[in-house]
Amino acid sequence: MAQGALVIPAGTRVNARTLALAAATGHPTLPVRPRPRVAIVSTGDELIPPGEPLSPGQIHESNSVMLAAACRSRGAEVVATVAAGDEPESFVGLIEDLASECDAIVSSGGVSMGAYDVVKAALREHGIEFVQVAMQPGKPQGFGLFGEHRVPVFALPGNPVSSFVSFEVFVAPALEAMMGGTHERRVVTGVMGHALTSPRGKTQIARAVTTPEGGAWVVNPVVGQGSHFVADLVRANSLVIVPADAESLAAGDEVEVWLLSDPGPIP
Repeated sequence: MAQGALVIPAGTRVNARTLALAAATGHPTLPVRPRPRVAIVSTGDELIPPGEPLSPGQIHESNSVMLAAACRSRGAEVVATVAAGDEPESFVGLIEDLASECDAIVSSGGVSMGAYDVVKAALREHGIEFVQVAMQPGKPQGFGLFGEHRVPVFALPGNPVSSFVSFEVFVAPALEAMMGGTHERRVVTGVMGHALTSPRGKTQIARAVTTPEGGAWVVNPVVGQGSHFVADLVRANSLVIVPADAESLAAGDEVEVWLLSDPGPIP
């Protein structure tokens, strides 16, 4: 390499190859940003740990497992996974404790308009703003900087699919920025394999199975688009972005697609 040439650009994620290149070009150390330490909080008195028997009105808690895995996949360090009840004062104390030992907090549940929305009741007086975003799923959202350390709090909806989509839209880019990188989605233009309706006035982020066929990405939305259809979320390998001004997409229409996993090359 020529003297003065750029060796490793800022924002590059450090791995074995970048370390080898740094050493080979005479750099014993590199200035880096640490992995953000993230705490995951699920809310609701009805939540029961997986594997324990359920009573009427209870459900197994899955959001913390999903969000912790999603954070780790983005390079973050998950330092706490906590289930919280529906008592606002206790919830504030929990967030205060977590904020002293982490760089970001991601919560799920308690942000809608119901009587037991503990996150909104507890945190709206502590610098967290709660809004309605024109997207489906994931309309209710909260965000703000908490406490003297100004720790970012991402308050996501509790429905599992809404929580996952909200993570992809809002949290993943923020974690990348905290590490000094740029969030790069794998975005392709696909062709609808069958029709899909969408509510006007909201950007729909639909789950789909995208496959390479005949030189194009063919997109087939999964049947269940409700916020509670976790099984259909597992089937999907992509998210389809339906613009807010569209009420439907027909078979053959072009559409923006975010690939979640590698469907293989276009033949």
